[in-house]
Amino acid sequence: LVHRKLCSSLVSFVNKCYKMISYKKNIPRGFENLQSSDSLDDIDESNLKIVFTDVSPGEGKDRPVITEYDPKKRTVRTELGDLVLVKYKCQSNGVPATVTSGSTLPLVTGTNKDAESGGYNPFDHRRLTHPTTDAETLIHLLKGSLGTGILAMPLAFYNAGLVFGLVATFMIGVVCTYCIHILVKCSQILCRRMKIPSLGFADVAEVAFLAGPPSIHKFSGAARGIINWFLIIDLFGCCCVYIVFVTRNLKQVLDIHIGQDIKLTYYMIALLPFLILMNLVRNLKFLAPFSMVANILVGTGMGITFYYIFRDPLPVINSMPYFSSWEQIPLFFGTAIFALEGIGVVMPLENNMKTPQHFIGCPGVLNTGMFCVVLLYSSVGFFGYLKYGSITQGSITLNLPDELLAQSVKIMIAIAIFLTYSLQFYVPMEIIWKNVKHRFTSHPLIAEYTIRVSLVCISVIIAILVPNLGPFISLVGAVCLSTMGLMFPSLIELIVYWDSPGLGRYNWLLWKNLVVIAFGIVGFVTGSYTSLHEIIEEQSQ
Repeated sequence: LVHRKLCSSLVSFVNKCYKMISYKKNIPRGFENLQSSDSLDDIDESNLKIVFTDVSPGEGKDRPVITEYDPKKRTVRTELGDLVLVKYKCQSNGVPATVTSGSTLPLVTGTNKDAESGGYNPFDHRRLTHPTTDAETLIHLLKGSLGTGILAMPLAFYNAGLVFGLVATFMIGVVCTYCIHILVKCSQILCRRMKIPSLGFADVAEVAFLAGPPSIHKFSGAARGIINWFLIIDLFGCCCVYIVFVTRNLKQVLDIHIGQDIKLTYYMIALLPFLILMNLVRNLKFLAPFSMVANILVGTGMGITFYYIFRDPLPVINSMPYFSSWEQIPLFFGTAIFALEGIGVVMPLENNMKTPQHFIGCPGVLNTGMFCVVLLYSSVGFFGYLKYGSITQGSITLNLPDELLAQSVKIMIAIAIFLTYSLQFYVPMEIIWKNVKHRFTSHPLIAEYTIRVSLVCISVIIAILVPNLGPFISLVGAVCLSTMGLMFPSLIELIVYWDSPGLGRYNWLLWKNLVVIAFGIVGFVTGSYTSLHEIIEEQSQ
């Protein structure tokens, strides 16, 4: 009786510690869905022994199964097999995953590659309140990919040349689309292997390392952290670019009416209080109306911009250089990949689809959306550079005349980008806050607002220090998006395919991904160097 009470109390303790527990192999029925608490913080990981009760039918009585947790390997060794700790953020059987000390993961089944051929379908286990259709997902993909980068495409063509820029833009678009494709494909494979409904970008990297060769398991946390930090740098860099973009457009309009040439720094300082007020909003739901207004303003502004491009006859194509110079190509690469790379929005869109199997494939939502994006960006870059030639500026709106209609475009685009700043700021703020909030348990709200205000001030300071729009955009694209958009997806695919199904004949998958990774490294190094060199030169002048 004492033994049974002891077993019962220990099982109750386990139910408070884990969201879901299941076995890597030989799983007895009744063990699959043990519940847990929200964290493992109260568990003494140094000496943890758990007693489970085997309730498999047919044995006639319960049998205790001794289980010991290994904190170094973060595995649980049992008589029936090993449990593997895997971190992810989703719902499993309708139960939300929880956040455990510094990470978002409960216990789930170890790698089960037999599940890839059938059995577990992650799409059937996603609990979505409002799933999106294929058409809605396509619209969201277009909205997520169409940002300020489109306004900088004429400058990208200026750095590349008219013909080379057109060909290279389509090539970069194809490579970016392919890398997004392999990221989504690897995510779906890992979901089947690990029996997880859905995964985010950082989750895909972490689970890939955990499910890959044993020698790389220890790098899983680092993989997640690196991607999160690159995401922070990318989006925070976009916020700095937005400040430069907004103030330059406002300066062109207001200087005319004021009659003075006011320094750009003063416009940035004047914008700071409004940015702080906007970013005190903590709920993304309240930012949605601003996004809708911004989309309307950008659409209207782009329509008027095209009117000015085609209002007068365009110069002949022969009047523009087909190729600029090798020294300027890295600037083109950084700007183009900044404009075209929408990998940050892909995984949330695929995870929220009603029919996620339609996201990749032919034609597929991804291919259709990226074709439209590349076509539109190429058109703006080609005709914008053909129109303005050597006087092309960092944003095509800065090339518009001083007419009232053109000034309205600059104001509309400036307001739209100002409203979009809060949406870009939301993601890096959330990532940073989740990693530091445990240090501010006494006054968390005050601490969060302090961090928000501090980050906004830092973004304005960076914008003041680097006020040139073109090299700034190229630097953000070269540093962040060449890594997240090209190198990381290729590395993840190598890890996922390493053991099963393999690298193919002559290891072609290995060589293909090494080429993409090398392309990303070259773009990262040359783009960063050229952008920083141009920024330093302009600062010295």
